[in-house]
Amino acid sequence: MKPKLILGIVAIVGFTSLLMYNFGESISTYTDFETAENMKTAHVPGTWDNTQDYGFSKESMQFTFFMKDEAGNTRKVIYPRPKPNNFEQADRLVVIGELRDDVFYADEMLMKCPSKYNATNPDEYTATSSTQSL
Repeated sequence: MKPKLILGIVAIVGFTSLLMYNFGESISTYTDFETAENMKTAHVPGTWDNTQDYGFSKESMQFTFFMKDEAGNTRKVIYPRPKPNNFEQADRLVVIGELRDDVFYADEMLMKCPSKYNATNPDEYTATSSTQSL
């Protein structure tokens, strides 16, 4: 075989292996705070614990709040950006980052807000036909 062909095949195999490795690292499933301790990057869903203090610090330029995960564990979350506008209205939060010393350092935060299209009364949006006789 020609050396250029062998080098090309090795380069393609190496590039594909590196691509698959990075793709596998970027895929993350939801977890809780307890499991997140052993992970480099974790996606933790939960709800905002509004019984504890929260706020934005102008000195550190960080938004700090407490979040309860789906297993019931509550941890302090530090988010390096200002508080999102719809933070108080969010039904569910997903913080993405790492847990160090019982504090979750979030690089990203996703919020699921209640939909204005979800009816509180199931009969509210039922289709009714109003036919008039002529």
